[in-house]
Amino acid sequence: MDITIHQTYLPQNDPDAALAFYRDTLGFEVRNDVGYDGMRWITVGPAGQPGTSIVLHPPAADPGTTDDERRVITEMMAKGTYAAINLATRDLDGTFEKLQAGDAEVVQEPTEQPYGIRDCAFRDPAGNMIRIQELR
Repeated sequence: MDITIHQTYLPQNDPDAALAFYRDTLGFEVRNDVGYDGMRWITVGPAGQPGTSIVLHPPAADPGTTDDERRVITEMMAKGTYAAINLATRDLDGTFEKLQAGDAEVVQEPTEQPYGIRDCAFRDPAGNMIRIQELR
């Protein structure tokens, strides 16, 4: 089989803040920006990796989501426990400094983890956890 990761989804509750974070702070390319019925889906991805994208979507756009589920999703997003993504870089310290200078919410400074990786963590404007691993 020849399978790749094409897209992953992260919720966003403020499209302009999400766009600014992923485009301006992380330096991702904007691949698509679509509005529909008062909602907005933004597709971004790392430069040089056109086949891998993150879709920043309205958190409860699925018509099958109940009002109670929307409330829980909103509460979990506010706490930063709803969604996460792991990214990687060869220059963890340099990346950390740039993100910290860009006012990203720091959760953890670069740390050598007991399970064999070195990483740091941030939250995006919607509260999604972003962990960045150092490639060795």
